[in-house]
Amino acid sequence: MTSLAEESLLLKKTVILAIFAAAAVVLGIIESMIPVGSFMMPGAKLGLANIMILTCLYFLNGKDTLMLVVLKTLLTAMILGTFSMLLFSLFGALLSFGVMYGLMKISRKRLSLIGISVAGGIAHNIGQLAAAAIVIDSLNIFYYLPVLMIAGVATGIVVGIAVRYLVNALGHMKLFAPFVPNEY
Repeated sequence: MTSLAEESLLLKKTVILAIFAAAAVVLGIIESMIPVGSFMMPGAKLGLANIMILTCLYFLNGKDTLMLVVLKTLLTAMILGTFSMLLFSLFGALLSFGVMYGLMKISRKRLSLIGISVAGGIAHNIGQLAAAAIVIDSLNIFYYLPVLMIAGVATGIVVGIAVRYLVNALGHMKLFAPFVPNEY
């Protein structure tokens, strides 16, 4: 039998996940309206939804964040895309999550949120290139990796800065107080 405090904490976590999922989907939709790829580099995206993923990883655990990654990817693909979009997004999102989760576990005290975000941005691009290589059955697509790595670093910095401000602001809210990590 669970205590009232445990049930309250579980409810708060569920509310946080729902808020993060909704915000991530909205950010993904907004991002789809910004034609970054057409004037910067094809395939490049701002990664705005990753703000919510990294913020979730900061406050909650890996299992909860993985659920958010899958929810965000499925919902955004159902609203905006096709199966190929789902495939590319899922490969990128899962690899990005894995890298950021691993870095948070082993280097949370040594790496900043910006550094973790940059690593996640680069990993996302590598994951998407891997999906493209599977679809077109060729590794030649990886020639595009240096260009996407530059984009991953740039967007990772922007996302990381946004996350740093967001976790600071959310950490002062009553809903998030039980989830603020002691390390930061």
